[in-house]
Amino acid sequence: MSEDQLLIEGLPNLDYTPRTRVIYGKGKVDELRECAESLGFRRVLVVSDPGVREAGHVDRVVSALLDAVESVTVFDGVEENPTTHHVAIGLERAREARVDSLVGIGGGSVLDCAKGVNFLYTNGGRIQDYWGVGKAESDMLPMIAVPTTAGTGSEAQSFALISDPESHQKMACGDKKAACKVAILDPELTLSMPGDVAAATGIDALSHAVESHVTKRRNPVSQAFSREAWKLLSAHFERALREPDDVEARGAMLLGACLAGFAIENSMLGAAHSLANPLTARFGVVHGVAVGLTLPHVIRYNAECCASEYAELASFVPEHGNLGAAEVVAARFEALRDAVGLPGRLGEVGVDASRLAELSAEAAKQWTAQFNPRSVSVDDLETLYQCAC
Repeated sequence: MSEDQLLIEGLPNLDYTPRTRVIYGKGKVDELRECAESLGFRRVLVVSDPGVREAGHVDRVVSALLDAVESVTVFDGVEENPTTHHVAIGLERAREARVDSLVGIGGGSVLDCAKGVNFLYTNGGRIQDYWGVGKAESDMLPMIAVPTTAGTGSEAQSFALISDPESHQKMACGDKKAACKVAILDPELTLSMPGDVAAATGIDALSHAVESHVTKRRNPVSQAFSREAWKLLSAHFERALREPDDVEARGAMLLGACLAGFAIENSMLGAAHSLANPLTARFGVVHGVAVGLTLPHVIRYNAECCASEYAELASFVPEHGNLGAAEVVAARFEALRDAVGLPGRLGEVGVDASRLAELSAEAAKQWTAQFNPRSVSVDDLETLYQCAC
């Protein structure tokens, strides 16, 4: 058997269909009207949050849409880590206005909430009914995503993360029908991000690039997205925080976050996100901060099975000396996190070390744990938490 045959036979199976048109560039939000017209939007629900509205972005979107559609209804009450409660309010607004389309403008929480509304408006039932993959039977409304943060990459994914307010469980509801028709990436909209938001969302995007590159479901498509995302994000993160009006740096972060989102769509995430979610649910740690605490230790844990994958990312790290590839990536991630002032220890964010066993049990139930390249038990997860103490 030839070397070429071995290479081809060693490639994993994949099923890749681009579902989202991506429009990137300064001032591209002005193309929203044209996009809405081309998709046949008539009665639109705009989903957002108070901060984005205060920044003037919602008014700009509404103004553009009113030139092209019959009516626009605004729901701007989304909060961080949206729950079934937020989805229910948005659903009520959508039903009252009998909408036929959606525009989400904001961060990942806004975009996830809009997708949650879409699930229930078109398919009925409760969010819990769609926890998992491919459970929507009916077609969903067309949606345009306009991200104003460079973090989750939700605009590039067919998943909505919605929390149960009672159990604090994050429910990942995924269906290809939920994918956005268009994602408009305008870096000028990210200039209004406060520094702490830019730091946390940027670290989240970096974690997506790293984790998606090594998961059990990684493939050539996902890794192409992961590598380019890591290259853009790691090179521009500090600059975007240091010079917040630098549109070029902000644009690199926005595009990198989107590419990392496409990587997740094709490869999922790993143990760092499983560890991060209980920190948010039980101690209110901002998601980006939480994953910033957990990822370096997961990288080192995975080193024995992902050396070549980490080496590809390490090649973009300048002057890394003779360290192993996993250590290079972990150290670079920690350096970026520390450079923007994010915490490096669980105690700094108020996590009670006596509850690590409880947190570990919850982390083991998170859906991303199963995709980690090296299997993780409850005991392994507790050890990883201890490393972050």
